[in-house]
Amino acid sequence: MTATVSPSLPLQSPRLQIVVGVALAALMIATRGQHFATIDRLPSASWAIFFLAGALLRPMWMLPLLFVLASLLDIVSLASGTIGDWCLSPAYWALAPAYAGLWLAGHFYARIHQDRWATLPRLAAVLAVAALLTYVFSGGGFYFFSGRYPDPTLTGFAARIAQYYPRNLGTLAGYVGVAFALLAGARALTAVRAAQQGARA
Repeated sequence: MTATVSPSLPLQSPRLQIVVGVALAALMIATRGQHFATIDRLPSASWAIFFLAGALLRPMWMLPLLFVLASLLDIVSLASGTIGDWCLSPAYWALAPAYAGLWLAGHFYARIHQDRWATLPRLAAVLAVAALLTYVFSGGGFYFFSGRYPDPTLTGFAARIAQYYPRNLGTLAGYVGVAFALLAGARALTAVRAAQQGARA
């Protein structure tokens, strides 16, 4: 099974698919584990990477591949002492449906031509819903099933949504917004080149 990419995008060739896949993997390697932006570090792009993979990459096997990469990075960070073991618990597997939801959201958005400026309101709506569902799976899974919180309650989880959801949505929207602008620019450049070639013919 393969994902569908908007035919208007210059991303159909196998070479460009590889370039995009490698770029997303490199971005994950560079930012994984960073929860806050600092002067020399970007916040984690993991949510945006899974969304963009669903929107831009045809092979569905990129979803489990990226999940394996994310898991390996977490294991390496834990082994090297870069991160503590607080976040790694039996609830870690809640990330699987969370990331799959982001991939499906990206795939859904690709069907309405993600590089067109007229779809920005739809993009905002898709990102808002996707970020909420992702946090319900990832944050909710951790809160209720990690064993780190002795008496988890729905009220306590609602407070965590109010605290963490806006920041997570902002980070997701920031990375996806940059990608959207780059894709729109690439599409415009492709159209200009096509017009120039047509004029010469």
